[in-house]
Amino acid sequence: MIDAIVVITTLVCLYTDLRYKKIYNAVLIPALVMGLLLNTYKYGISGGLLILKGFLLGIALLFIPFALGGMGAGDVKLLGVIGSIKGPEFVFLVFLGAALIGGAISVVVMIKQGNFIDRFKAIVFTFLSMLRIIPPVNLLKGKESINVASFPYGVALAVGTFVAYLVR
Repeated sequence: MIDAIVVITTLVCLYTDLRYKKIYNAVLIPALVMGLLLNTYKYGISGGLLILKGFLLGIALLFIPFALGGMGAGDVKLLGVIGSIKGPEFVFLVFLGAALIGGAISVVVMIKQGNFIDRFKAIVFTFLSMLRIIPPVNLLKGKESINVASFPYGVALAVGTFVAYLVR
């Protein structure tokens, strides 16, 4: 039952993210409540605390990319809900899988857009300046500085979720 909640929630969020570019609270809140109730019933108070850790870890893992404008709040909340249902270890696997898939999708989008080399240089020079190897420079000024195409990160989260099920 718990896995069904994760799979259904992820698939519905994948659909809405692809179709409307939104992940709705109307999907996430019931999944969160059902996951918390089922896990607390099944594992008691310690299960409830473990699920709280999963929720907080899921939110924390995507908070910086969200704060920098790299993704929407729905993506962050979806990962938090997955963590609240399956726990911290599972949500970390989802995060890793989504990061790899999201990175690959980003590279394809940048290549198709024709600005992969410029973005790659910006990342390298900004990173080197953060390490103080070269003088301070920040070429990653945001979406305004370079025409950046985006993609719904719900795709990466959905694939990451299914990868986590395969790995586990």
